[in-house]
Formats: sequence, C-alpha cells, structure tokens
Amino acid sequence: MSNSNFSFAAPRARLIALGLVVAVATSGCAQLKGRQGYIVDPLLTEAITAGVDNRESVEKTLGRPTFVGQFSNNEYYYVSRETRQLAFAKPRPVGQQVLRVRFDPAGNVVAVDRTGLELVSKISPEGDKTPTLGRERSFFEDIFGNIGAVGAPGAGAPTGQ
Repeated sequence: MSNSNFSFAAPRARLIALGLVVAVATSGCAQLKGRQGYIVDPLLTEAITAGVDNRESVEKTLGRPTFVGQFSNNEYYYVSRETRQLAFAKPRPVGQQVLRVRFDPAGNVVAVDRTGLELVSKISPEGDKTPTLGRERSFFEDIFGNIGAVGAPGAGAPTGQ
C-alpha cells in the first residue's frame, strides 16, 4: 500500500516544483509602477485661484513647491510623474503634471498653468563620443606632437634679451 502512495506523491511533487519554477520565472515580467514628486490632489490644485490666493495661502494649501523659478522667486513649480517599467527596462513616463503658480512682486497669485506629457521631449544622444570642433589627432600625435615645439620662435617661449 505504501508503494501506491509513493507513486501518487512523486508526480504531485513534480507538479508543485514546476508550478514554483513557473511562478518565479514569470514574476520578473511584472510591470512596476512608480510615482515621483508631488502627489496631486485635484481638489487642492483647483482651489488655487489667481487674484484670490497669495504665496502664504498656496504654501498652506499645496505645501512647499518641488522647486522655485530659476530666474526669480515669483514662480512655484509642483511636479508629479508616473512611470511604468518592465523588469529591467528603463522606466517610461505614462503621466505627468506640472503645476506652475506665478506671483506678482507683492506675492499675490497672478496665474496658474498646468501642463502634462505633451511637453516631455526624448533626448537620444548618438554614439558614445561628444563631437568637438578642432583637429582630429591620433594617439601618437597627442604624445609626441609637441616635441621640438618648446622654445621654437613664435611658440610663445621667452626669448633671450
């Protein structure tokens, strides 16, 4: 009787082992979701109104900005981005919102602008070298190119007086 139990347990153990292998193998293909930056609350962002709010009320409602304008302190930016990623691939943006709040010199809200993924641009550098202007020199020209140029007339070396 123990032989029949053993023969039933072996295929069952193989089936369980196969299931575990398949589960581990397919878990690497799961899509990862990511969120970066400000967590957007539409109710709060819609509440900011030009002519009504000021710098203090914006900070109390939305919190500190993601960053302040580069050329003046009269612009607050709240940036939020959602990404998706498969296994080891690079994350790709699937949603983005940039909320820009502009202030007048007195600190009152002048305008509130919203943008999304339409302004995201993809930059793809070509090759692994940065192009430069000038002469192309070989390895040996770099090493031996100045031999004999030191102290030559017109090379900028001080002349004897």
